[in-house]
Amino acid sequence: MVITVPVKGYFEENTFFWIDDETGRGYLIDPGWEEDRLLRMIRYNGWTIEKILLTHGHFDHMGAADGIRKTLHIPILAHSRCSDYLESPKWNLSVFCGEPIVLKDVQTVEDGDLIESDSFPDAAFRVIYTPGHTTDSVCFYCERDGLCFTGDTIFRGAIGNDRFPGGDRRQMIRSICGKILTLPDETKLYSGHTGETDVRTEKPGFAPYGGFLTADP
Repeated sequence: MVITVPVKGYFEENTFFWIDDETGRGYLIDPGWEEDRLLRMIRYNGWTIEKILLTHGHFDHMGAADGIRKTLHIPILAHSRCSDYLESPKWNLSVFCGEPIVLKDVQTVEDGDLIESDSFPDAAFRVIYTPGHTTDSVCFYCERDGLCFTGDTIFRGAIGNDRFPGGDRRQMIRSICGKILTLPDETKLYSGHTGETDVRTEKPGFAPYGGFLTADP
């Protein structure tokens, strides 16, 4: 199951729990703020969080990650280019929006890697590298559950901002059309700042970019 938790700091961001129904174990995706609240939810529900997954290195998606990591003694996973953002308050934008944030010592993943667990071996998450919003942007796709966490790459009826460091609109369109919209139509998409949508719903909006659908990402 997916539990969406809008958390508020400088502005609102969607944090997600993905929890395996049978075991009560799972992952925490993009914990941006409200560390204490997220930890209370974990304890109240008796969940075991095995990993923290980051879709990209902007501060509103990782501001609570270090504190939760230290409390639960679990790893943080992010794309191999994440240090450009996580270790730079300018690139992760925290310097412009409050107290500068630096996050180090994360485990890195690459495009195509599988995030797996012995607790739920049939529910692997595939890493999909989707640069454009940032150079470290990834999506996490679970084929078994038919869902994908997209961060700030694609929203319901919109795409991510390309004006921040490392942003590239053409690259983002290529990522969306070549990697996200080629997933099965029924795939649910969970983004960082809008409600749930799915591939079938979003495809028509990208019809003008149809040439990217078969282009190399």
